[in-house]
Amino acid sequence: MNIYDSAQGRRSAILQKLREDSSVNVSRLSSLFGVSEVTIRKDLKILQERKLLVRVHGGAMMASGPVADNPEDRAFILKQRVNIREKEAIGRAAAAHIRNGDTIMVDSGTTALEVVKNLDRFTDLTIITNSVNAMTEAIKYKKFRVIMLGGNVREASLSTVGPVTESSLKLFYCDKLFLGVDSFSVEEGLSTPSVEEASTNQVMLTRAREVIAVFDSSKLNKRAFAFICMPESINTIITDCHLPVEIKTRLEAMDIQVEAVNF
Repeated sequence: MNIYDSAQGRRSAILQKLREDSSVNVSRLSSLFGVSEVTIRKDLKILQERKLLVRVHGGAMMASGPVADNPEDRAFILKQRVNIREKEAIGRAAAAHIRNGDTIMVDSGTTALEVVKNLDRFTDLTIITNSVNAMTEAIKYKKFRVIMLGGNVREASLSTVGPVTESSLKLFYCDKLFLGVDSFSVEEGLSTPSVEEASTNQVMLTRAREVIAVFDSSKLNKRAFAFICMPESINTIITDCHLPVEIKTRLEAMDIQVEAVNF
């Protein structure tokens, strides 16, 4: 009998994975242990009830440490570790929209960060961002003009937000804005858990000639606390190949260009 065939053995293995990786993903655990995602979610629910882990969207994290007390912080840290292949593919596809000489703006999303990781072939770009992570990636190229927006630093996402950030944004225009999305709904638009992030994103939208939303399909049909904009404010959506055909058709009917990339 395989140790994973027993609930106790499987849950012990889940905790061991958490100790090794700090976070786990439902779909990967399902594949690893050869059981359904429903079974994995039940395991995580029971382990959370025993205060051995903290459940977040798509998986779980260790229950110890300061991030365990802040659901928003937990979510951001987990986002950096899940759907990695999808995000990498979306980042590559999004970078193909850039032209040499462009001024691009990049927000603080983990998928938007993947765009910045795919700029090797360019020689002349101006990159404006409120993301510490995106800024760090951009300056590694040592050939672009990189502008880091000032403002209050939001620890959860290592991004600048607030009145100073929004005032700085009004100094610039850009050719393309790459906007990450926490939650997306055709009916209710783009949204994020943070009111400050939403407000900063709204100003970004006004400074861009073209808005390109980048997100994996796990963000679909969801609504977070703070509203950013309706889909009609977006020119292009780049997501993964799990985008339902019905949603793609509805978006294209709004004159939104939709790319669903393989990974």
